[in-house]
Amino acid sequence: MKQILLVEDDSFLIDIYTTKFKEMGFNIDVAQDGNQALRKILENNVELVLLDIVLPHVDGWEILKKIRQENSLKDLKVVILSNLGQKSEVDKAFALGATKYLIKAHYTPSEVVEEIKKIL
Repeated sequence: MKQILLVEDDSFLIDIYTTKFKEMGFNIDVAQDGNQALRKILENNVELVLLDIVLPHVDGWEILKKIRQENSLKDLKVVILSNLGQKSEVDKAFALGATKYLIKAHYTPSEVVEEIKKIL
């Protein structure tokens, strides 16, 4: 079973995405802030991180940088799922090593799951 870590601080979205991913047979864990996310990424065998940018404590940019600096995580797939949709943000995500960038308003939860299935 594919292991995904959802890094999101909105409890409504957490409920929606965890339900959708579980329905599709994924094993999904949740981190609600950047510190918790980094700990879970390092401690667990995560195959993909679904990462929001705007988070308490440590933001998504910093998490992505730390993932890419950690040699053991260089192949970890990181998909940004954010409301930030400016071209500069999308470009920054790819420059930092994101696998894909999804703008929340452009994808239903089911479509997000389909995009993740394509990557894994």
